[in-house]
Amino acid sequence: MGRKVAIEPVTRIEGHARVTIHINDDGKVEESYLHVDQFRGFEKFSEGRMYFEMPVITPRICGICPVSHHLASVKATDRVAGVTPPRPADLLRRLLHKGQMVQSHSMHFFHLASPDLLLGFDADPAIRNVAGLIEVDPGLALKAVKLRKYGQEIIRRLSGRRIHMHWAVPGGVATPLSEEDRDWMLSQADEMIGYIQDGIQIAKSWLEANQEIVNKFANFPSNYMGMVQDDGALELYEGKLRIIDKNGKFINEFENTQYLDYIAEHVEDWSYLKFPYYKPMGWPNGVYRVAPLGRLNVASHISTPLANEEFKKFKALAEGPVEPSLYYHYARLIEDLYCMERIVELCEDEDILSDDIIDTNVQITGEGVGCIEAPRGTLWHHYWTDENGQITKVNLIVATGNNNWAMNHSVNLVAREFVDGNNLTEGMLNRVEAAIRCYDPCLSCSTHALGQMPLIIDIVNSEGELLQEFRRD
Repeated sequence: MGRKVAIEPVTRIEGHARVTIHINDDGKVEESYLHVDQFRGFEKFSEGRMYFEMPVITPRICGICPVSHHLASVKATDRVAGVTPPRPADLLRRLLHKGQMVQSHSMHFFHLASPDLLLGFDADPAIRNVAGLIEVDPGLALKAVKLRKYGQEIIRRLSGRRIHMHWAVPGGVATPLSEEDRDWMLSQADEMIGYIQDGIQIAKSWLEANQEIVNKFANFPSNYMGMVQDDGALELYEGKLRIIDKNGKFINEFENTQYLDYIAEHVEDWSYLKFPYYKPMGWPNGVYRVAPLGRLNVASHISTPLANEEFKKFKALAEGPVEPSLYYHYARLIEDLYCMERIVELCEDEDILSDDIIDTNVQITGEGVGCIEAPRGTLWHHYWTDENGQITKVNLIVATGNNNWAMNHSVNLVAREFVDGNNLTEGMLNRVEAAIRCYDPCLSCSTHALGQMPLIIDIVNSEGELLQEFRRD
């Protein structure tokens, strides 16, 4: 009859999820599923609100990446209001976005992913965490804290708050950047770039030393999607969306506001999280990967020098797309480096201190789409309003959702490769969790929490008898 192993909850991610692994009588994994048992109701309860409230409401979707929702939302409301932010306001929004990317990418690699790499997949879970990392390498842990603090401080100095800001408004932003705050950002930049470069060397060294694991660990072909500039360079704030196939062949490039012509969502009854796919190819042929690995695979180059040099090394790893999921960590740090270089460029722009920061010539259009590359992938906010600007309908495709198929496929591949149902260990289950952590999912964004999640893993046989219990207090 076989049996089922449950990992509940998945650890070191944002939000709550569980995994069920179905094992046959021979102890082999037959199938595994990533369940997101949360529900996000923001689309529905936003109906009836005024369009200009949305950049304040939607950051509450998540405390980890409120900047992404804030900016995607305000870009949508720009179009609802028929206004174009002045160039200085656009620069300031981009600066806010890069601050969030630095804090998010740095936190994920150093605090959530690196314990698996530096301490080992089979290390005692009591130390396989940020506390254990501090014990082993306090200097590295301190660099991680400083990086995240730097990104958070950029957000605070621009918007007045580290989370759930009220700063970007239809047509621009509420306050300019002071010279003092600009100078502070620049004064810290070289140090932060050095820390990220240290992280890149750690990631590369581990990947090079563990190629056998890398090649067996959720290594699979897929389509990829990401935002690019007109010349094909990596873009995170505003650009067209490019899709390539598993061989790296160009499929399409389209305006991000036209997403409904190209992106559809599939539903399975075992998860509240939908499965986006490229509509012209259908389900499941049109599934794709996004976020750092997807973005670097579709880009032709990076516009900043240090990140572009590292990008060339990344591209040299494969003739086509770089496929192993563990390379998400390397790609994430390359983006981290790019964002730090962009912070310097933005701060040195002569318009960054301008007080020409808002266009108030509102003419309600009735519809607006905002798209941005969040740390975890492509994010869309789409609002429809009546003639007064009151919201009648909302559609959100959240960054993590775009990787839902990829996360499930990775879970299945890693479980089949590393889980032995006859000799089960905690380290085997941690590898399954680590497959999910490659994608840095933010499940609080992609759904919304209902109730409390248990902290116990029970292994039962086909008759429901308890065989073994893993408890995480």
